[in-house]
Amino acid sequence: MRCDLRGKVALVTGAAGAIGSSIAKRLSDNGA
Repeated sequence: MRCDLRGKVALVTGAAGAIGSSIAKRLSDNGA
């Protein structure tokens, strides 16, 4: 799923783990 997150800020806690890292990567790919 693609979302336009340009200009948005996302805070992901626990990004060192596999799930958190994947979420952070997806958010970044979508412009956050």
